[in-house]
Amino acid sequence: MKFVDEVRIYVKAGDGGNGAVAFRREKFIERGGPNGGDGGNGGSVVFVANPQLTTLLDYRYQQHHRAKSGEHGMGSDCNGHGAEDLVLQVPVGTLIRDEQTGELLVDLSDPGQRFVAAKGGRGGLGNMNFATSTRQTPRFAQDGTKGEEITLRLELKLLADVGLLGFPNAGKSTFISRVSRARPKVADYPFTTLVPNLGMVQYKDNLSFVMADIPGIIEGASEGVGLGHQFLRHVERCKVLVHLIDMGAEGEGRSPLDDFDILNAELKKYSAELANKPQVVAANKQDLTEGRERLGPFTEALRRRGIRVFPVSCATGEGMQPLMDAVAEVLFTGRTDKLHVEAPAKKAATKVSATKVATKAPAKKTARKGAAKKVVAKKTPRKPVAKKAAAKKTPRKPVAKKVVRKAPVKKAVRKAPVKKAVRKAPVKKVVAKASAKKAARKAPAKKSGGRR
Repeated sequence: MKFVDEVRIYVKAGDGGNGAVAFRREKFIERGGPNGGDGGNGGSVVFVANPQLTTLLDYRYQQHHRAKSGEHGMGSDCNGHGAEDLVLQVPVGTLIRDEQTGELLVDLSDPGQRFVAAKGGRGGLGNMNFATSTRQTPRFAQDGTKGEEITLRLELKLLADVGLLGFPNAGKSTFISRVSRARPKVADYPFTTLVPNLGMVQYKDNLSFVMADIPGIIEGASEGVGLGHQFLRHVERCKVLVHLIDMGAEGEGRSPLDDFDILNAELKKYSAELANKPQVVAANKQDLTEGRERLGPFTEALRRRGIRVFPVSCATGEGMQPLMDAVAEVLFTGRTDKLHVEAPAKKAATKVSATKVATKAPAKKTARKGAAKKVVAKKTPRKPVAKKAAAKKTPRKPVAKKVVRKAPVKKAVRKAPVKKAVRKAPVKKVVAKASAKKAARKAPAKKSGGRR
């Protein structure tokens, strides 16, 4: 079956039926009155997402679709029959746009989702609806309205969870045929894949996801080179992108790192959102001698960028399980820990600088040591500055303590004379009392002697 993912069609809904003008004519019944029926409604054009379809091929050759119009009203109070809706089946993931304005009308991303693209006309009223007490014989009826018509552009974006990207002949079709039951065309020449292929991948614990294989992308695809960017829309819905790098590529200027950079540059030209999706880098064709030789420099170059490389061989199946585990972890949990490499990039840079310093002349080493000493001498005065600043801050605390200590001392000094005065007063009184008692004792003794 030919794969078609973009078509332009014209749709028109049915017109509404006209109302009838009729009067009742029966024997022995004079002036029966109006009995014209209403017209039927026209059919609408409805799009329905069908999960069984994978292409828009049916709309490539039939581009005009018209719904039926409603029947006209009749006499004897008979209404016209309404027309049925015209249902158009499209694959799940179809985008419907207005051809003239380019506005996105709907995204049919769910199975069974419906969208009314053109609404049918409304049927007109018959003359029986216009009879009143003052107008008992209306000789007119209402015409039905016209149905809507519009030119649409249908675009198909396949619903896939994982997308395979890479240069032509990188092994994408072999990859999807190994992890799923899809059987795309596999050959030893570029651009073997001309249309996207979908495969259902059965993972562990009854988990599964859909993988999409699109045609190869080369440098200048944004300008129409090769097959261009027309198939990149099928991986826009993907949550994870797998970059399959051809480690055994031959040709002028071909290297794994250049292919990786070109692929990301083309993704950014197409969509910045697509370029920012999680990427799993797989180095394919490790069954070849050239592929194993190029793996070390390529892995080291991406490690400096913090990207992990998964070496695989789609032909033999080597390294496929760790790669699928990393893809499934990102897809089902959202964690990207396995896709990145931690600090080794910085450590490698320090080691390289250390080896460069060791290879230089000893005179330069001594010069550098002297410079290091100077730097230390320059840095040492900075430490006392910090100490002085701290010393300036420290006296502030004792000042507060001294003030606090002096306050109670002054209070104690003030209280001391009060205590002494209190003590002295009673002493004097006691002395006075003692002298008085002595005088009293002496006086009665003298008096008693005189009386005797």
